[in-house]
Amino acid sequence: MSTSLELPPSMRLLPDETMGVMRRLEWLARKRMQGTLTGKHTSPDKGFSVEFAEHREYTPGDDPRNLDWRVMAKSDRNVIKQFIEETNLRVTIAVDVSGSMAFTGDESASVEGETLSKFHYARYLAAAMAYLFIKQGDAAGLVTFDAGVKSYLRAGSRPSQVRRILDELWETRPGAETRVGPVLHEVAERVHKRGLVMLVSDMFDDPQAVVEALHHFDFRQHELVVFHVLAEEELSFPFKSFQRFRDLENVEPMLRIDPQAVRAAYLERVREFVKTMEDACGNLRADYVPVNTKTPLRDTLLRYLGRRMHAKR
Repeated sequence: MSTSLELPPSMRLLPDETMGVMRRLEWLARKRMQGTLTGKHTSPDKGFSVEFAEHREYTPGDDPRNLDWRVMAKSDRNVIKQFIEETNLRVTIAVDVSGSMAFTGDESASVEGETLSKFHYARYLAAAMAYLFIKQGDAAGLVTFDAGVKSYLRAGSRPSQVRRILDELWETRPGAETRVGPVLHEVAERVHKRGLVMLVSDMFDDPQAVVEALHHFDFRQHELVVFHVLAEEELSFPFKSFQRFRDLENVEPMLRIDPQAVRAAYLERVREFVKTMEDACGNLRADYVPVNTKTPLRDTLLRYLGRRMHAKR
């Protein structure tokens, strides 16, 4: 009699098509990171690693092997070479699980036969990125939020951390009204060490409030990546006949609208909204990654991570 181990349901968030992509990609931080483990990202702390930083005067107790004999021969100064230490990266992945993320477009992509809402797309995306960071020895954590923080997993680098993140994502369901701006301020205060903050959201909140929150991460010296997740229907508004539009966050009653009468104004507002987010990220030197849920997740990951890896060379 043969037995087989049954994988937990949360492992479905790492389907074969995603794993095949993530196994051959890596992430290199652009900003210097603070951490305690040796890794591939530069740290603001100086030690005796591989990248030269500066000299300092020799003091008793320093290892004589680190003396710079060339400088000493020219100046009679006893100086030590200091180098930029390499460290691990601490990543916080913040996933918007508000009601608006439950929208599923008719053109949305699918994973293993499941048509993806913005929420489902965000879950798969967050799971893939968490796997990538922990695979390469970095530390990843998770925040889920709607009108407030729903869950907070501190960054960890053990392989078991992948399972913890997947389980949390799997159990989470779209919730209440969005308050992206205030929640991100709270997240910025909770993440103490300099690291990477990855936001996965449709950003449906007052644009100015969101921009101010993004500046908070920059003030805390975090590297920032914004995955702006929208459905094709939200971007192109293809509706032609009278439609009933239901507020997924239950703030407004259901409305019956003639799409022809509002299309031009709606599309102009969407363009302004997207440009505001993109310009804010550009001013902060943050990565702005527009995500259309009709694009297969595999293609989104390959396009962004491939471009980033190429840029680091």
